[in-house]
Amino acid sequence: MQTHLLFFYCYIGLSLVFAEGAQILPNDELSTLLSIKSSLIDPLDHLKDWQTPSKAVEKGSLHCNWTGVWCNSRSLVEKLNLSNMNLSGRVSDNIQGLHSLSSLNICCNGFASSLPKSISNLTSLKSIDVSQNNFIGSFPTGLGRASRLISVNASSNNFSGFLPEDLGNATSLEILDFRGSFLEGSIPTSLMNLQKLKFLGLSGNNFNGKIPQELGKLSSVETIILGYNEFEGEIPAELGNLTNLQYLDLAVGSLSGQIPPELGRLKQLTTVYLYKNNFTGKIPPELGNITSLVLLDLSDNQISGEIPAELAELKNLQLLNLMCNQLTGPIPSKLGELTTLEVLELWKNFLIGPLPTNLGRKSPLQWLDVSSNSLSGEIPPGLCDSGNLTKLILFNNSFSSSIPIGLSTCKSLVRVRMQNNHISGTIPVGLGHLPMLQRLELANNNLTGQIPDDITLSTSLSFIDVSSNHLMSSLPYTILSIPNLQNFIASNNNLDGNIPDQFQDCLSLSLLDLSNNHLSGKIPKSIASCEKLVKLNLRNNQLTGEIPKAIARMPMLAVLDLSNNSLIGRIPENFGSSPALEMVNLSFNKLEGPVPSNGMLMTINPNDLMGNAGLCGGILPPCSQNYAAPTGQLKNMHIKHIIVGFTIGISIIFSLGIAFFTGRWLYRRWYLCNNFFEDMFKQSNEQWPWRLVAFQRVSFTSSDILACIKESNVIGMGGTGVVYKAEIYRPHVVVAVKKLWRSGLDIENGDDLLGEVNLLGRLRHRNIVRILGYIHNETDVMMASEYMPNGNLGTALHEYGYTLKVSEKTDIYSFGVVLLELLTGKMPLDPSFGESIDIVEWVRMKIRNNRSLEEALDPNIAGECKHVQEEMLLVLQIALLCTAKLPRDRPSMRDILTMLGEAKPRRKSICHNGVHNSRKEKPIFSTSPIIGLL
Repeated sequence: MQTHLLFFYCYIGLSLVFAEGAQILPNDELSTLLSIKSSLIDPLDHLKDWQTPSKAVEKGSLHCNWTGVWCNSRSLVEKLNLSNMNLSGRVSDNIQGLHSLSSLNICCNGFASSLPKSISNLTSLKSIDVSQNNFIGSFPTGLGRASRLISVNASSNNFSGFLPEDLGNATSLEILDFRGSFLEGSIPTSLMNLQKLKFLGLSGNNFNGKIPQELGKLSSVETIILGYNEFEGEIPAELGNLTNLQYLDLAVGSLSGQIPPELGRLKQLTTVYLYKNNFTGKIPPELGNITSLVLLDLSDNQISGEIPAELAELKNLQLLNLMCNQLTGPIPSKLGELTTLEVLELWKNFLIGPLPTNLGRKSPLQWLDVSSNSLSGEIPPGLCDSGNLTKLILFNNSFSSSIPIGLSTCKSLVRVRMQNNHISGTIPVGLGHLPMLQRLELANNNLTGQIPDDITLSTSLSFIDVSSNHLMSSLPYTILSIPNLQNFIASNNNLDGNIPDQFQDCLSLSLLDLSNNHLSGKIPKSIASCEKLVKLNLRNNQLTGEIPKAIARMPMLAVLDLSNNSLIGRIPENFGSSPALEMVNLSFNKLEGPVPSNGMLMTINPNDLMGNAGLCGGILPPCSQNYAAPTGQLKNMHIKHIIVGFTIGISIIFSLGIAFFTGRWLYRRWYLCNNFFEDMFKQSNEQWPWRLVAFQRVSFTSSDILACIKESNVIGMGGTGVVYKAEIYRPHVVVAVKKLWRSGLDIENGDDLLGEVNLLGRLRHRNIVRILGYIHNETDVMMASEYMPNGNLGTALHEYGYTLKVSEKTDIYSFGVVLLELLTGKMPLDPSFGESIDIVEWVRMKIRNNRSLEEALDPNIAGECKHVQEEMLLVLQIALLCTAKLPRDRPSMRDILTMLGEAKPRRKSICHNGVHNSRKEKPIFSTSPIIGLL
């Protein structure tokens, strides 16, 4: 009896103890939550209700009503959701005090610290989500002790070190996502114990070694994403045992060998991405057994052999990408029978034969690119039968016959690129009515007939190239008035008649090439209204009449070729002073008279004037007395005669005395008064075509500067003009001279411009090159500054040290240069570039010389990590757009932000800076402008 009483009292005592603990524990957790809050930075005050209670009676379950907190029936914290609150700071070690916590979600914040090791003490966890932050350091070990753990999402962070081996002990795991960090080493073989695992995401890290064959034992796995790592070796054949696998991504790595035919056993597989590796051998025919397959991308490898006919058995296939391999033989004709095919990309292989006849007739085909092969035969007539075709890219093949008439009613078309084939017949009528068509490239074919008049009705076309065909007749009268037309190239045809005099509406035209035709008549004066025209090529026609004087005032015209025509008369007097003109070819015409001695005509190559027997003067031999001097020269000669007569009438001694004292006075004024010449030139505008304004004592004249403005002295091209190196020998001094590009509006606002130059002349800062002065006339301005042979950021006049008009486009040029510095690790005028080469030109030289752009990347950043290199190359393309020579070709900052946001490799499962953003992952058929650049 006493024993029973003893047990009874013990039971009562323990019950009271546990009851008391149940009352105290929630209060302890309240304190724990307040401790957690104290280590957080909460700028938006999301956790404002996390406050210490004012009265003791208010304790208990109060914290259960706080933002992001859920409690169980015992008022113990069971769920903590602080996601998307813009929180930063650090996660407190005291979080381990939440003993009943089963769900922790702090994703989508700004944490940049390490995760506390004490988080592994939360053994009740079922789910932990710390994704989309910037956590650093190693991921804590110990979570393998959480026997009920189902989901771990640590994607899109900056974790480093190794993947914890003990995660293989959490045998309840279904989701393991570490995409987009800097984890290294090999995949732990302990993961083979996770028999319930459905999702394995490790892409976008620095994992290396071989893919463990033990992964073939993950019997429940449905998704494996291991791309964008440094794995090598072959794909384990054991992956063919994963009968539940639906999604396999091993793209962008160093995997090699043959694609295992065992993958053909995976009947539930819908997606296979193996692109950008080093796979060799043939495409396994067994892949045709994966009848559930929707997306297959094997591009950018070294796969050879023929395309297996068995792929035509993939009845659910929407995307087939096999481009950039070494495939040979024909395209299987039965691919044309696929009813769901949307994207077919086979470009840059060695394929022969025709395209499948029924291609597009039975499927919603959107994108067809088979360029750069050796394909031949007819273009299938039903490519746009579904009305979905947007891009048709067939260039660099041997296609013959005519352009299918069905394309002229394909309203979804955006790009048609068929250049460099053997296409014959005429350009079909109706293309001008396609509302979305932007590019029409039909060059280097055998097209005949005329350019259809309906082309002029287009409101979307921006690029038309019909050059090197056999087109005849005259140009449609309003062809150059297409509102969005930027490039029109119709050279090397048999076009005749006059050039249409309808340039008033050419709002966007930047390139016009009508060379090598039979055009006649005069050059329309209205061509000068094309204010954005950069290149005009009318060479080798039968044009007559004079060169329109208005051409000299075109604000952006840089290249002008009027050679091999029958032009007459004189070169317009102000021709050489055109604001942006860099290259002129007037050879083999019937021009006559003196060559104007101004601007770029002073340094023009004589070969660009040859074949005009009547031209003289300037850089050519002097004119004979048969040519009357211009009015200005007659006036000057008359003044000179008066001065000579006056001088003869005065005694030599008196003249020498006047000259001596005047010269001494001028010398003192030159060195002691900066503004003397400015005042003098303002008073004698008619007598001084070029004016020098010095901001300090200088030893050169305007003539010295002008003598150095020639092509051989060009050292760079900036956002607002061309930079020359001017070396003067009396006394020896070297300066940098920037000739500014000026639009018509700039010329009209000349006083404002000179005011800005004067302001810049007063700037003194150790990081800004000093402006010594400037010379100008009525239309042009050239700034002279200190020459910096080894300039750097802040000190580079040649790039962006300063610009006159602070506009968005010049800011964008500067932004592009900064991007290039970050990507290359070079200075804007790095000595390694060579003499007179800046960072923009250095990168573009690599493109022109077909060099790998990877060479330009900073090896300290890119290293051997391919996914980092690819992202850097994407940003490099943006930088090149930003540093386009002409401001109009540079994107807006809004577009730049969009492109930077999408500057990630195709379907990469990590976000910016190597960090994954699973919630914002782009669709497969991305419309990113970056993809177009690549």
